Amino acid sequence: MATATDRTGRATYPSSNRPFAAYAWAVLAFNVLVVLWGAYVRATGSGAGCGNHWPMCNGEVVPRTPQIATLIEFTHRVTSAMALFAIAGLLIWAFRAYPRGHRIRLGAVLSGVFILTEALIGAGLVLFQHVAQNESTARAFSLSIHLVNTFTLLAVLALTAWWAAGGAPVLLNKANAPKWLLGLSLAGLIVLGISGAIAALGDTLFPVKSMAAGFSQDFSPTAHLFVRLRVFHPGIAVLAIGFVLYAVGRIMKQMPTPAIQNLGLTVMGLSFLQLILGAINLGLLAPVPMQLIHLAAADLLWIATVLFAAAVFRPMA
Repeated sequence: MATATDRTGRATYPSSNRPFAAYAWAVLAFNVLVVLWGAYVRATGSGAGCGNHWPMCNGEVVPRTPQIATLIEFTHRVTSAMALFAIAGLLIWAFRAYPRGHRIRLGAVLSGVFILTEALIGAGLVLFQHVAQNESTARAFSLSIHLVNTFTLLAVLALTAWWAAGGAPVLLNKANAPKWLLGLSLAGLIVLGISGAIAALGDTLFPVKSMAAGFSQDFSPTAHLFVRLRVFHPGIAVLAIGFVLYAVGRIMKQMPTPAIQNLGLTVMGLSFLQLILGAINLGLLAPVPMQLIHLAAADLLWIATVLFAAAVFRPMA
């Protein structure tokens, strides 16, 4: 495994570890799939498929006569457990392959922390019954916390894989780095993700049969809070993604390195794709497959933006 050195010749970090990097990217990809299946659980109203039992499913380790909703929810629990064990493997491997204080160890530890909090939040959603047809305001808060934790988990997994593949350390105190542009871009994507999660919940709980009925429902003074909030999501999407495009374009002009150019183009492409998918999702009245495609693109945009920020904050050569 190759090792980089600083100006004094002192070893600093392994430039790449292909087997570990491949495993880390695979763990990241699997967690994205688990997130998508979790969205499928919500979209199909199957969150109460195992009742209010956790970690048991309707009081059983393996449900014997499951209904469709139970199968969907139980599958999500199984895949979530698999994700936890996969990250445990990542953590063990990182401690065996990298020295004390190495950033990949830190990334693996943080991945372990956030997969545990992800499991606890998921358990809380079940135990407090913030699932299925629950329309409480508290569900919006728990959903928001869940999304922020999920985004953080995906970010640290992506950085761990990026570093293992040869990515340089992140230097947050780097002089002249556009911290505010990247900070606002990432914050905007988190706000957009939260508004999208609430909009998707509104689409699940209060479906409509036509665009006209949807607009009438959105602006009705008697409409549920989730319905009245979902009308803001398209506007938030335009503002947040518009700012990401501005920030990335400006940074690409200031820092014309190959890594920043390639990642910047990736972020821009995913940004435009996300806007197009959002419009299609809205026009089709948010069918479940379209919701999942839209969410997948959102996750990829988030990951690409995190890696773009990592490339911007790498130490100067």
